[in-house]
Amino acid sequence: MDQYKDLAFFLWKYGNSDLVEQAKLGDLDTDEWNEKEGSSDGTSPSEMVEDLKAMGPAFIKLGQLLSTRPDLLPSEYIDELTNLQDDVEAVPYEQIQEIVENELGVKISKAFNHFNKEALASASLGQVHLAELRDGTTVVVKVQRPGIRNEIQKELDVLENSSEFLEKNTDFGKRFRVHRLFKQFQKTLIRELDYLKEAENIRQFEKNLAEFKYLTVPTPVKDYTTERVLTMHYLKGEKITDISPLKQLELDGEKIADELFQSYLQQIVIDGFVHADPHPGNLHLMDNNKIAMLDFGMVAHISPKLRDQYLKMMINIGDGNADEVVNLLVEMSEVMDDADEESFRSEISTLILENLNADASQLKTGKIILEMVRYAGTNGFLLPVEMSLIGKTLLNLDQVARTLSPGFNPNNAIKKHSMELTNKHMFQDLTSLNYFQTLLDSKELVEKFPERLNTIMDNVARNEIKLKIDALDEGEMMKGFQKVANRITVGLILAALIIGSSLLMQVDTAFTLFGYPGLAMIFFLAAVLGSGMLAFQIFLADEYKD
Repeated sequence: MDQYKDLAFFLWKYGNSDLVEQAKLGDLDTDEWNEKEGSSDGTSPSEMVEDLKAMGPAFIKLGQLLSTRPDLLPSEYIDELTNLQDDVEAVPYEQIQEIVENELGVKISKAFNHFNKEALASASLGQVHLAELRDGTTVVVKVQRPGIRNEIQKELDVLENSSEFLEKNTDFGKRFRVHRLFKQFQKTLIRELDYLKEAENIRQFEKNLAEFKYLTVPTPVKDYTTERVLTMHYLKGEKITDISPLKQLELDGEKIADELFQSYLQQIVIDGFVHADPHPGNLHLMDNNKIAMLDFGMVAHISPKLRDQYLKMMINIGDGNADEVVNLLVEMSEVMDDADEESFRSEISTLILENLNADASQLKTGKIILEMVRYAGTNGFLLPVEMSLIGKTLLNLDQVARTLSPGFNPNNAIKKHSMELTNKHMFQDLTSLNYFQTLLDSKELVEKFPERLNTIMDNVARNEIKLKIDALDEGEMMKGFQKVANRITVGLILAALIIGSSLLMQVDTAFTLFGYPGLAMIFFLAAVLGSGMLAFQIFLADEYKD
C-alpha cells in the first residue's frame, strides 16, 4: 500500500493535481499526505529525478522511458530525465561471488584466473566487474543484483494496477493509453532482466554491423553467460564525451561520426532492430579509434511498415516537403476525437522550415523527431511508441556525433545515405520470403491463365458463351484477345527478369552497379522499365484510344 501512496503523492506533487482528483486518489487522506501537502511548491525537474530514484529501480527505468515522451511532459522535465542515470551503491563482493558461483555451477576461482572485487560500474539492475578467463582473455562480467527480480515485479504490479486504473478513470489516462504504454514498458524491462536475451542481442548486432569498420561490440562468452550473469570480451576505451581535445585532433571525427550515424539509419530502416540507448556512457572510443557499443539490454524493434514510413519521412524532411511529412505522420497515428489537423500541419511546417534554415551547429535530428511527437500529442495524434524511441536514440546520437565532429551535419548524412538505404531496402524486399511468395502466386496465376483463356476461346468458337452487350464486333474482340495474350507474354518475361535478377544478387561479381552485382541490376532495371512501359500502355494509351 505504501508504494501506491508514494505514486499518488508523486503524481500530485509534480503538477498533476487534476489527475489525482479525477482518479479519486485524494481520498487517501492520511497524515503522510498532509505532511507532504506543502512540498508541491517550488518543485523542480531535478527533484523529480531524485524522487524517482528513491521509489525504486522500475521507477528509474520508467523515468528513462518518459524522457522519450515530450507529448506527456514539459521540455524542462524531459531534459532532466534524459540525463537520468541509475548509478547506485555497489553490491558487496560476497553476494556477487555467490550469484556467479550459483549461476556458473563452479567456484569463481576455478572459472577465472582473476576476478576484481571492486565493480567497474554499478546500476539499479546489475553491476560490472573486470575479470580474466583461464585462457588469459580479459572480460567484463555483468552480474544481476540479488533480489532485483522480486523487487522489480512488485513495482511493476503497482504500476500495472495504477496505469489500468488511470486509463479507466481519468481523461489523461484515456487520451494517452497509459495502460498500453505500461505494457510495452513492462515487456522491455522484463527482457532487460534476461542476460541470455541481451547476449543474443549482441550477437545479432555483431552480424548486422559487420560492414562498419569503425564500430565493434563486446562478443559474449557463451559458457560463462546465464540469465543473471553476462560475460563479454573486454573492450578498453573511454566515454566519447571524456576524450581530450588532443585526442580529438588525432581522429578523423567526421568520418567516424558519419559511419556511426549511417549505422543507426541502417538499424532503423533496414534491420528494424535498434540499439536504443546510445548515450555517451554506452559508446566508448578505443585506442584503435573504433567505437565500442555497450549495453544491449534496451533495444527497439521497428515494424516493416514503420521502417518504410520513417525512410520516406526522413527524405521528405531533408527536402523540406512538410505536407508529405504530415501525411505520413497522420498515417502512422491513432487519431483522437479532438484532433486538429490544420494546427498540426502548421506547426510541422514551421518546424521543418526552421530545420532547413538552421546551420549545422543547430541541427538536431533527434530533437526534430521528438518535437514532432510533442506536436502530434498536443493536436490529437498519438504516434507509435517506437517513434519516441527513435527520437531519443537520435538525440543521444547527435550529442556523440558532435563530440567527434563539431561541424557534423545530420541532414547531409541523411541525404548522402538515403539512396544507399533505399537500394538496400529494395533489395531486402526482393529477397524477402513474402516477396517470393508473391512471385510464386503470380507465377501460378500466369501459368494457369493461358489454359483458362483457351477455355474461353473454345467456348466462343463453339458459340457456347453468352456476352450481355448491345453490339459485338468479332474483329475488335479478337484484337483485344491478341493484345491480352501479348501482354501475358511480356508479363512472363518481366517476371523472369525479376526472379533472375533476385537470384543473381547473391552472386559476387567484379562488375557492379549502385554497389550491387551489375548484371543483376541491369536485369532488374530492364524489368522496371518494361513494367513502366506496360503500365503506360494499359492505363494511359488504352484509355486514350477509347
